[in-house]
Amino acid sequence: MQPTFEPATPADVPVVLQMIGELADFEKLSKAAVGTAAALHEGLFGVTPKAEALLARLEGQVVGFALFFSNYSTFLCRPGLYLEDLYIRPAYRAQGIGRQFLQHIARLALERGCGRFEWSVLNWNESAIQFYQSMGARPVAGWTVYRLDQFALEAFRDTPA
Repeated sequence: MQPTFEPATPADVPVVLQMIGELADFEKLSKAAVGTAAALHEGLFGVTPKAEALLARLEGQVVGFALFFSNYSTFLCRPGLYLEDLYIRPAYRAQGIGRQFLQHIARLALERGCGRFEWSVLNWNESAIQFYQSMGARPVAGWTVYRLDQFALEAFRDTPA
């Protein structure tokens, strides 16, 4: 049986939040997963949605999710898609669902005129790295991700110029 991929609805917020927790556990980042159902609902379905979520269903069961958002390339002068998270529940891995999920999002990117589709992967997640490389994705050489977390943002904002 083939999975279906469909946009999450407001009624799906609890299952998406549950899978975010499962992903955080897998990534050893449980303490960082502090988002709430209300915040997720606002981010996905508020007046100005910040991201989109798709669900993978197999025989009526939610087996995974992808959360992504639009970005923009100044060099290409075209939009792109950034995949924040892709998660397939453990019992459904190694069945081709992740590849089909990414192909679905790649088709969306092309339909939207995107010039690229990007994501990050934890350096220790060898199985994900091998999976991404098997589909033709490559790391972006010469780039390192930088981040100001909430505390750093506040400190930076308040630092005299």
